[in-house]
Amino acid sequence: MATTTATRDRNGRFTGSKKAGNGGNLGMIAGAAAGGAALGLLALLGRKAAVQAPTALAGNWDEALATEHAAVLKVFDALEATDEKATVRRNMLLAHLKHALTKHAIEEENVIYPALREAGQREAADALNKEHGYVKQYLYELENMPTASPDWIMKLRRFRADIEKHMREEESHLFPMLRAQLSEDRNKALTLAMNKEGFKVA
Repeated sequence: MATTTATRDRNGRFTGSKKAGNGGNLGMIAGAAAGGAALGLLALLGRKAAVQAPTALAGNWDEALATEHAAVLKVFDALEATDEKATVRRNMLLAHLKHALTKHAIEEENVIYPALREAGQREAADALNKEHGYVKQYLYELENMPTASPDWIMKLRRFRADIEKHMREEESHLFPMLRAQLSEDRNKALTLAMNKEGFKVA
């Protein structure tokens, strides 16, 4: 509710002015909340853009995926450099690894593997997709094992060996074959679609 106060101007006349009551305060609060939500959304979009930027800037879709592969292997390096006492660091790095691999899998499963199937490589695409299931299994098992256990680092090393084999198959054979088979415009379209999928989960 607004209130009116009387004051004198410099000529001695009374003037009235209104001060906002609760309604004005609510408007200010709503405005601040909307502004905060907008800033939060901008921060979220900025974070997503920063996460997806290395992929988006890497070039064509196959080069971008190879860049992500290299980044994942660096996380494995960091994990393997820890000892059994570094449980907090191991858990943090494992969470980072899981996020990176989840985003990467969505890009491949939603865009690249369907393109492989369209190009007549259905069996290869299905095999790669099945291997992603084992990636998720490894992550699940590592998350549910004590990170201080000697078995944990042994499982991590088996995981790395399997995922490196998967990456080599993609980078040395399937991805170059697919890229060569597609037109320049189709490769550009795949790159754009893949980055859009990655941005959604970045």
